Amino acid sequence: MDPRHAILFEPVTIGPKTLANRFYQVPHASGFGSGRPQAQAAFRAVKAEGGWGGVCVEYAPVSDDADESPFVAANLRDDRDARALRLTAEAVHAHGALAGVELYHGGASSNNVASRLTRIAPSQSAAAPRWGSLPRTMTGDDITRVQADFVAAARRARDAGFDIVYVYGAHGYLLSQFLSTSTNRRTDGYGGTLANRARFHLETLASVREAIGDDCAVATRICIDGRDGLPGIRLDDMLDFVRLADPLVDLFDVVVGSWPEDSGTSRYYPEGHELPWSSRVREATAKPIVGVGRFTSPDHMAQVIRSGALDLIGAARPAIADPFLPRKIAEGRLADIRECTGSNVCILREEEFGQIGCIQNPTAGEEFRRGWHPEIVPPLADPAISVLVVGAGPAGMECAVVLGRRGARAVHLVDAGAAIGGRLLWTRRLPTLGDWGRVIDWRATQLEELPNVEVVLNRQLSAADVLDYGADVIVIATGSRWASGGPLTPERVMAGERPRGVRVVVVDEDGYYVGPGIAEMLAREGYQVVLATPHPVVSPISDGTLEGPMLRRHLHAAGVEFRTGVTVTHREDDVVLGADEFGRPVRLPADDLVLVTRQVPVDDLYRELAADDPRLRESGIRSVHLIGDAAAPGWISEAVFDGHRLARELESPDPSRPLPMRREEQ
Repeated sequence: MDPRHAILFEPVTIGPKTLANRFYQVPHASGFGSGRPQAQAAFRAVKAEGGWGGVCVEYAPVSDDADESPFVAANLRDDRDARALRLTAEAVHAHGALAGVELYHGGASSNNVASRLTRIAPSQSAAAPRWGSLPRTMTGDDITRVQADFVAAARRARDAGFDIVYVYGAHGYLLSQFLSTSTNRRTDGYGGTLANRARFHLETLASVREAIGDDCAVATRICIDGRDGLPGIRLDDMLDFVRLADPLVDLFDVVVGSWPEDSGTSRYYPEGHELPWSSRVREATAKPIVGVGRFTSPDHMAQVIRSGALDLIGAARPAIADPFLPRKIAEGRLADIRECTGSNVCILREEEFGQIGCIQNPTAGEEFRRGWHPEIVPPLADPAISVLVVGAGPAGMECAVVLGRRGARAVHLVDAGAAIGGRLLWTRRLPTLGDWGRVIDWRATQLEELPNVEVVLNRQLSAADVLDYGADVIVIATGSRWASGGPLTPERVMAGERPRGVRVVVVDEDGYYVGPGIAEMLAREGYQVVLATPHPVVSPISDGTLEGPMLRRHLHAAGVEFRTGVTVTHREDDVVLGADEFGRPVRLPADDLVLVTRQVPVDDLYRELAADDPRLRESGIRSVHLIGDAAAPGWISEAVFDGHRLARELESPDPSRPLPMRREEQ
């Protein structure tokens, strides 16, 4: 271990419990909750195995009127929930880590679509509509009942084996609604002064501590400053709150702003961006403090701990990208750390699809249902095989790494370009997207370390070349290209071509990062850019990664003009023509056009090979496979996953079809 990082491996006492080190996986959603207990247990256990001293599950609603459906939570409303979550506590303990759970009530933010119960809040506010209704103001009986629900859930958590029990008071949920001057307009003993607004939170902490405090560490998650996202939550008041809560709390888990800022993407927030606010908490308490900020640099982590700002390095996304990050630091394998890109694909997949995933780590969320491990791949039954992977984009790189780790005699990764990376080579050069290049960087390091893998660049292979190559198995990962009827495409722009004239329309039917990235780049070069999209907002997919509003503000500041709900049909001279969502004609002055419409698979080589079985057999080729964008253009995360899956399942009866997954019903 590098002596500079030794401080990260010191034990930390929190109340009646001791963490083995300073690495702490904070509560975050997974899509598993208490309804898929085996997936939950496997997902958290691999982090404990990887060296995280504390591992928490996601938020756990304590009351029926804190129903989170259709989203997935780790409910603790009855003993059945507790029995389901016991699996996770036991799995985390098996690797020597402490297990934590976050007790939660959303108040005005609760969904309650399944329970159909009226939402409750400190005060009724016309600013808090949800599903067409307002919450009602909590009565004294409501307050007593919710606090009793917290206590009952805390006891269930203790009995299920959890070591750390949270009272969740951040991200705009019920306890922070009481604290905020914006959402608490009460005139009784729970409103007005800070002491009164803090009363609900403090009483709940006191009740939970009395119920389980000798058995479990009591933690609370707080927003230390709401910034622009949570009005009425301000630093000075919250430091006073910490002083009030200090006797009741063993661990302060500190966040900043609303969720989109707290989980800010790398596009708009650097590593450790919360420290200017979270570091101030030390002024108010000597108790252990955990904070987040997408920490991936061991040197930075150690510096933060030495400064006294934090006692624990909190992580959600970095622990998803590399569950073995602590162990790799301990072993001095820093180059092997699979650094988080900050793309928030994990959040998009969990929130939109109920199944967490990761652009960097294709095994994330697959621990139970597919039996995948981030650091262990099974050896090939026939290690004598040789594999030719054509195309070194996300899918091809990942496939070659996994096959190399599985022990294939020889893996050749061949690409027509001068460097590996495929579309990511130019994606990382788009404004704000530099950290996405970590997908290339990690795989480049792994490929260099594998003696049985050879990377061959600047070589365009024909079908005849492939047939004569001498490989047993062929994997085609030649990617995709953007469709064009003549106008510029993203690839051509990123290769150096520029629009004619000054006025440019970027047509974005893709709805994610490419159109906005091209538009911003051209605007910053002095072009007058209009971003036209048929979607109701610019980059709707970015709303799922929590960065949509930030992206749109960023583009606006860069001088990009938006035209939403517009379908472009054709161009005449210096005008782009189309129609809006109501069929009304749209005319956009333009000297040139950039089309970000649809991606077309580059699968010619595969189709030529697959159509010639006799020559394949004659060449000794056992099978030919198509992966990534060459099969179905999509997100980078899905290309990486596809390459990983094929490499894992290469010796299955039909590798083109995924092996059956273990099912776990909700």
